[in-house]
Amino acid sequence: MNENSGNVLRIALTKGRLEKDTVSLFESLGFDVSSVKDKGRRLILPIKDQNMEVVLAKAADVITYVEHGVCDLGVVGKDTIMEHGGKYFELLDLGFGKCKFALAGKKGENFYKGYGVKTVASKYTNVTRSFFEGKGMDVDIVKIEGSVELAPLVGLSDGIVDIVETGTTLKENGLEVYEDVAPVSARLIANTVSTKLKKERIDNLIGLIENKLGEK
Repeated sequence: MNENSGNVLRIALTKGRLEKDTVSLFESLGFDVSSVKDKGRRLILPIKDQNMEVVLAKAADVITYVEHGVCDLGVVGKDTIMEHGGKYFELLDLGFGKCKFALAGKKGENFYKGYGVKTVASKYTNVTRSFFEGKGMDVDIVKIEGSVELAPLVGLSDGIVDIVETGTTLKENGLEVYEDVAPVSARLIANTVSTKLKKERIDNLIGLIENKLGEK
């Protein structure tokens, strides 16, 4: 189902930091982003000089809107892409929102010692499963929605797989990174049908962004 078949190019942005970084990128391209910067409580905002609309959503919903064709494009973290998968095209690494997935646990301990099945806590169960399958390891995965750092501290798990930016939270809780899992940054994704129906407009936008990123 594609409810966005008109001439407007609709792009879903992940609320928060990625939203702000994307709006700054658009501003640097010369787009009039005044309505997005002064959005109030509105969730659909025009970039009138480009015949574009910005839709603000949670990360996983950005993928849903792009997959279903109600948005042509989306900006979402690689972490969400790796965890949720889906049918869409990943077009560009935008170079901001950089962090990483890492395996971490109590400082000074060897996660891989012994022969018993390890327990790993994470919000990102698919990423965790894929990482350990790649190592040929069988692990028990416990899904945690809140502060995953608690799990090894209270004895729930041997380690955690989580997003790490500076590592400060880990250090303050007596944890450390054991191993990097995968780098993460913001990506531009596109609906598969939109890349055909709006190919010229999407290609033009990609060209502008690539030129701007190349200046840095």
